[in-house]
Amino acid sequence: MPAQKLKRMLDQRNIKYLSINHSPAYTARETAASTFVPRREFAKTIIVDMDGEKVMAVLTASRHVDLEALRKLAGGKEARLASEDEFEELFPDCEIGAMPPFGSLYATRIFVDEMVTEVDDLCFNAGSHEQILRMDCSDYLNLEQPVVGPFAIEE
Repeated sequence: MPAQKLKRMLDQRNIKYLSINHSPAYTARETAASTFVPRREFAKTIIVDMDGEKVMAVLTASRHVDLEALRKLAGGKEARLASEDEFEELFPDCEIGAMPPFGSLYATRIFVDEMVTEVDDLCFNAGSHEQILRMDCSDYLNLEQPVVGPFAIEE
């Protein structure tokens, strides 16, 4: 099961979380709706090619990534959305498009849009299109220590 690696890490650090199974959903909007989670509390993970390096951009399901703002935040020269073919091997235990926002599990730098930090509880895909985890946002930020800044715009 894709979520085992993530759950093991959270359990080892005594982080409380709630696992929620749901019917298959393939976009952040669909997943948020099917789990009755407000889109501003559902974090989606976007993989961006930043000067040849794959990085995670984490933003709420109610927003879109602004690649220029992310590029500036990261201090990069070029940023573009990575194709699934380009990043699927980085997440061998995840279904494509259902990666959890934990760069520490995949040796990937992580950038979090500032709007994500404004919620108490954060929900996100747990490696599959049929399971999400819900946890305290401050626990998430303390674990991952991401670079936080404004790089997303409203849909």
